[in-house]
Amino acid sequence: MTATMSLEIPRDALESARMTAADAKLELAIALFAANRLSLGKAAELAGLPVGEFQMHLGTRHLRPHYGVDDAREDQETLAALRT
Repeated sequence: MTATMSLEIPRDALESARMTAADAKLELAIALFAANRLSLGKAAELAGLPVGEFQMHLGTRHLRPHYGVDDAREDQETLAALRT
């Protein structure tokens, strides 16, 4: 099981921004992905979305997925785990 961490955001801040908690998670995930701080898979996981749906959100903002060596290794590990 993955450990989680809580982040407190004042309700009035979310209301002023006209955002839900899910919206805030998506925005954080997109920002971290765009800054190359999270891989596509991890950003989608943070947003609580399937990768394909997260990619659609990236597309509406004209952000292309970046795929590097770390992403390839992560995919290899995932595939290896799925085979067992």
